[in-house]
Amino acid sequence: MTFLQDLQARGLVHDFTDQPEFRQALEAGGMTLYCGFDPTSDSLHVGSLMPIAGLMRFQRAGHRPIALVGGATGMIGDPSGKSEERNLLGRAALERNVEGIRAQLGRFLDFGAGRAKLVNNADWLARMSLVDFLRDVGKHFTVAYMEAKESVKARVAGAGISYTEFSYMLLQACDFLHLHDAEGCALQIGGSDQWGNITAGIELIRRVRGKPAFGLTFPLITTSDGRKFGKTEAGNVWLDPARTSPYRFYQYWMQTADPDVGRFLKYFSFMSVEEIEEIEHVHLAAPEKREGQRRLAREMTSLAHGEEAARSAAKASMILFGGELEGIREGDLLAAAEEMPRTERGGALPLPLVDALVETQLSSSKGMARKDIQGGGVYVNNRRIGEEGAALSRNDLLFGKYVLLRKGKKNYHLVQFRQP
Repeated sequence: MTFLQDLQARGLVHDFTDQPEFRQALEAGGMTLYCGFDPTSDSLHVGSLMPIAGLMRFQRAGHRPIALVGGATGMIGDPSGKSEERNLLGRAALERNVEGIRAQLGRFLDFGAGRAKLVNNADWLARMSLVDFLRDVGKHFTVAYMEAKESVKARVAGAGISYTEFSYMLLQACDFLHLHDAEGCALQIGGSDQWGNITAGIELIRRVRGKPAFGLTFPLITTSDGRKFGKTEAGNVWLDPARTSPYRFYQYWMQTADPDVGRFLKYFSFMSVEEIEEIEHVHLAAPEKREGQRRLAREMTSLAHGEEAARSAAKASMILFGGELEGIREGDLLAAAEEMPRTERGGALPLPLVDALVETQLSSSKGMARKDIQGGGVYVNNRRIGEEGAALSRNDLLFGKYVLLRKGKKNYHLVQFRQP
């Protein structure tokens, strides 16, 4: 299977410039390509994983990726896929965002020994005068050509578009031309909403340099029930662990609907298509076991946060779903504790369990605590406790200081005992 055939088998190709020289360059290796990232925040989110994984795939296939952070174009805003004008970011906020994204991309791409490069388009666009822009770029594009682009056409028919956003595709075309001249870049990749901007760059290179350039876009992702990928009720799922913890990141993938599991593994993981199809077959034979979701969550958390964070998130998930605590690490327990109330207390042990339940507000009174225990709904360290007179002792302490209380299936509380 060729590299292009693998991309197509994964459903990763929406549009591409289907020319013989492009196919040859893909298989030969050594091609320089780029993808742009919009610095609207200081962190990328899971919606950025498709282009990130795309750059990674090209690098693993022997090509040289360039990740472009839009320090200049981010001050304007891309109208592609937007129904109305975006609020403009201040320069200081934009610079913070650029640095945050720069650091994140280093986790995914190998920038050593010239194997990849990270650039900021402010380094060349900020130096370009308006006269140079109009003379060297604007004269190569008619208004009719620009209005025919879907990103512009939709806005003109709706809320309208400012000249600022109307000119965005020309600035992106400048990026492609600059990277073509400075880095030998021949290919731009991106989401399918970028096709109009990409082809504008291809056209500019053809007109100005008389050389071919290429484009390839990925599909925009929606879930099987039509929801936008990467969103939860709480908002974006971020790649920054300070904004979305590895545990919550893991849980996002665990919530994947059964029909999406195989598709997302093909989109985002680096397993072979054959291996994914086998996982999909096993998963669909017994979807209640959620083996497909577990593999997807593990693969994606490992990709974004590393193998240790993925292992810990899987353990934390097991803890919060009533699994055995034997063999867990303290970090696993604390990762799970991010999702529950937590109390620190002194005092001697043993501590009557009814007192602990009332103190942690898992039970409203001692009488209710006794009923909860008698009903079999109280757990200490995920072990059911049925004795009304039970007490917490030093033997219950995890790592010498923690006790995990649970009432019912989902009401957890971690108690940390201060050391004497």
